[in-house]
Amino acid sequence: MKVFLITSNENKIREFKLFLEPQIEVEAYQFEYPEIRSDDPCEITEVAAKQLAEKLKKPVIVEDSGFFIRALDEFPGTCTKYVFQRIGNEGLIKTMKGIKDRSCFYKSAIGYCEPGQKPVSFLGIEEGKVALKPAGKNGWGQDPIFIPKGKSKTYGQMRKKGDINFFRRRALEKLKRFLDKTVPCLLPVDEKKSN
Repeated sequence: MKVFLITSNENKIREFKLFLEPQIEVEAYQFEYPEIRSDDPCEITEVAAKQLAEKLKKPVIVEDSGFFIRALDEFPGTCTKYVFQRIGNEGLIKTMKGIKDRSCFYKSAIGYCEPGQKPVSFLGIEEGKVALKPAGKNGWGQDPIFIPKGKSKTYGQMRKKGDINFFRRRALEKLKRFLDKTVPCLLPVDEKKSN
């Protein structure tokens, strides 16, 4: 089976291929596409996946991640990329100055749609806290300021080449299970016989 990943993010392309291939071939289309404004990343990906599947006449996957800080009313949320481009991680740290509650969470939503079908989405969430200052140069986005729950270091410090953050891995696992169930050619031989 082949799916078409729509993104301009080279890091996402690498992670999706690493996780899904060789069982599910991933072909990347690197271009920006318009997104609806919503606080729900699942809604964003479902709408985008549906539009892109109809436009390209191919089964597509799109991903939208958000970084949600509880003390800031879950800002920047689904506007994470825009905020990162404007103020970066240093700007978020400044915004958090003097705030004791540093709890936050990451969300990754993956939307999947085939032409003429209803879109579906798969959500991965990971709890953590905002670091006092950026640390580490690995990963991208908020990795240098996100400390996963139960850890003392940021993703920026801990990530190694080939790692996939837990929240995105959870969403990818759900997508893979869905494709395994809905596409008979992906099932092991004995499972095919029993269906």
